[in-house]
Amino acid sequence: MNEMMQNTSPEEITLERVNAGNRGTLMETLGLSFTHLSRGRCEAVMPVEKKVCQPFGILHGGATLALAETVAGQGSLMLCAEGEVPAGIQVSGNHISSAREGETVHAVGTILQQGRSIHVWNVDITAADGRMISSVRVVNSIRKKQ
Repeated sequence: MNEMMQNTSPEEITLERVNAGNRGTLMETLGLSFTHLSRGRCEAVMPVEKKVCQPFGILHGGATLALAETVAGQGSLMLCAEGEVPAGIQVSGNHISSAREGETVHAVGTILQQGRSIHVWNVDITAADGRMISSVRVVNSIRKKQ
């Protein structure tokens, strides 16, 4: 999870800080950029480039799941108390349609259940034309920072 954000109060979390903190990580490799951050809802976009595609030019399901887990992880991080961090423990996705190289996908994560030790998120990923690409459930365990 974004090391820079672990020591930041919720009031200090901005799109600029989160996106800058993702430099040099998988999120940068994927081209992921957060577009909305609020308690209980996070959004990000990801361009469908060759590096996130299967050999025949469609978005790889693993890249889709990484996008969803990242959105839910950032969302949980924003809900954690001081000294807590989220860790993904389950990701389950249904790939409904394909996105092709050259498109951009949009992920919207909303919290379904916010417990003290478990957060459950739904992340819907759509294409620019509104087509549902994937619907993903992410479960995060909330742990004490070590």
